[in-house]
Amino acid sequence: MHRTFVRLLASTIAPVAAIALAIYSPQLARAQEVLDGIAAVVNSDVITYSQMRDLVGEKEKVIRNQFRGEELVNKIKEIRLAAVNDLIDRQLILQDFKTKGYQIPDYFVDQRVLTIIREEFGGDRQAFLRTLQAQGYTLERFRQLEKDKIIVQEMRRTAIKGAANVNEGQIADYYREHAEQYSTPEQIKLRMLVIRGTGENAGPRKMIEEIREKIMSGAEFGDLAKMYSQGSEQESGGDWGWVDRKKLNDELTKVAFSLKPGEVSKVVEVGGSYYLLFVEAKKAASAKPLKELHDEIEKTLMQAERQRLQEVWIRKLRKPAYIKIY
Repeated sequence: MHRTFVRLLASTIAPVAAIALAIYSPQLARAQEVLDGIAAVVNSDVITYSQMRDLVGEKEKVIRNQFRGEELVNKIKEIRLAAVNDLIDRQLILQDFKTKGYQIPDYFVDQRVLTIIREEFGGDRQAFLRTLQAQGYTLERFRQLEKDKIIVQEMRRTAIKGAANVNEGQIADYYREHAEQYSTPEQIKLRMLVIRGTGENAGPRKMIEEIREKIMSGAEFGDLAKMYSQGSEQESGGDWGWVDRKKLNDELTKVAFSLKPGEVSKVVEVGGSYYLLFVEAKKAASAKPLKELHDEIEKTLMQAERQRLQEVWIRKLRKPAYIKIY
């Protein structure tokens, strides 16, 4: 079994990504040296508050700028509980690794550390060691953290190796259920000229009728929109670009999408203001075919299935375990 696990490691550890030293806090390194509060107990192992704070520190900084009062308190409780549960899962995985009698050869950890030195410190080992010292680490402690990380990564991977499977029916179902996501709705390239109403005054209505007559006689819609429109797109000649049926209110949408390319609407009154709509071009609704999306959907479903299987595996590890959160 030991040889099998080593072979599995060999297939994935070589291209390991660099990991910044800053993700570990000095508090975690000193947890063995000073008395620390207990956040949780997992069988015979203790998870400390410093470990939990190490995970949530940056998140708490963000939410303290976003929330106040009771909402802030609840958000902090939420992220701290999630962090403790992540640490519980991690400890259960490490315990399962040990129970099964697996081992990580020292050279895998050496390779990880050498990769970090090369990619994060340009190969300067002394700079790496100085950084460790500045952050309160010994090399031995850092190696243990990296070893645990390797174990968790590989145990998660091997727990579902070969189990995740997605068939063609699932891919087709997902495509149908998310058809809107892969579709482009009908669109029109729209210009709009707006004259704001002023109560019972008939002047604005008369004005926009005269503008329409000029357009119908050959004047450029965009030029007149720049001159007279009181809408938000006046400077661009009333140009709204490509819009779909969700862009405008129902009444303007109905009129706009009834027009043919090159056609100007009659005067439309909405909410006391007057509108002229001009459709420059149209695009019919379209959808990407399944064959173009097959691999993308398969990847999405495989990721979801792997996540589900990992959650099932973690629940199995949790079921017989003694877990207490303080």
